[in-house]
Amino acid sequence: MKLRKLMFVLPNLFTVTSIFCGFYAITLCAGEATPVQFYQAALAILFAMFFDGFDGRVARLTKTQSDFGMQLDSLADVVSFGAAPALLVYKWALAPLGFLGLFISFAFAACGAMRLARFNVLATRNPHGGGGNFFVGLPIPLAAGVLVSMIITHHAISGARPSAAVTWPIAAVVGLLALLMVSTVRYRTFKDLRLSRKSALIFMLVVASGLAIGIQLRPAYVLVAYSSAYLAMGLIESAFLVRKRLVARKVGAGVAVAAVLEDDVEEDEDDEEAESESEPLL
Repeated sequence: MKLRKLMFVLPNLFTVTSIFCGFYAITLCAGEATPVQFYQAALAILFAMFFDGFDGRVARLTKTQSDFGMQLDSLADVVSFGAAPALLVYKWALAPLGFLGLFISFAFAACGAMRLARFNVLATRNPHGGGGNFFVGLPIPLAAGVLVSMIITHHAISGARPSAAVTWPIAAVVGLLALLMVSTVRYRTFKDLRLSRKSALIFMLVVASGLAIGIQLRPAYVLVAYSSAYLAMGLIESAFLVRKRLVARKVGAGVAVAAVLEDDVEEDEDDEEAESESEPLL
């Protein structure tokens, strides 16, 4: 019985470790941080993603899922993937923009918190929990991963802080990530992925493309390529889904109009038959 109770602590330890990594990233960004400290903070958030990815899997393997664990995981995500990346990107690149840079960084953290709140509400309403084949909106760890990949790649290239020329593009990326988190764009969870020839081939292609990018350019570019590909995949799939719904709606409207016209024709024919029957015979 005591061993069973200890097993409930195991996934929460992963979650708390994720919080520690996010807190450590915040301490590195405080004050007049150097480019090396920004790089270390990005690595700390990357480790937080690792621990966050394993807490749920450990809970499912040990069958220790609980409402407490779900709420703790959400709070950990707000710290590690909301507040920490927002402060990091502000001190790293957006501080020269003044209040606008502060607001964009805050919008990232706020939209991430709202996205987590929406996920918890949907999870409580769904009898199967929050699982599914798609996320509604960009998950906050992946949004933080995009920022982290940019910072790590930039440090690998220059080793200095971003120049004024790339400040506005970085601000645009942060704003786009904030909007995607609170949007209804669907992103795959890959929970329905099963081992097969097709999935193995796709996995090999993904790994081969990453190796090619790392060899031809720099290994740090692999993170940016994978995160950008995931963002694009969600947007493309959602665009096709919207188009499919519009086509289905047009087809449905066409069928409804045809049915109404057919009913009108039948009513006119019935009226003509009734009039012919009511006419006196000469």
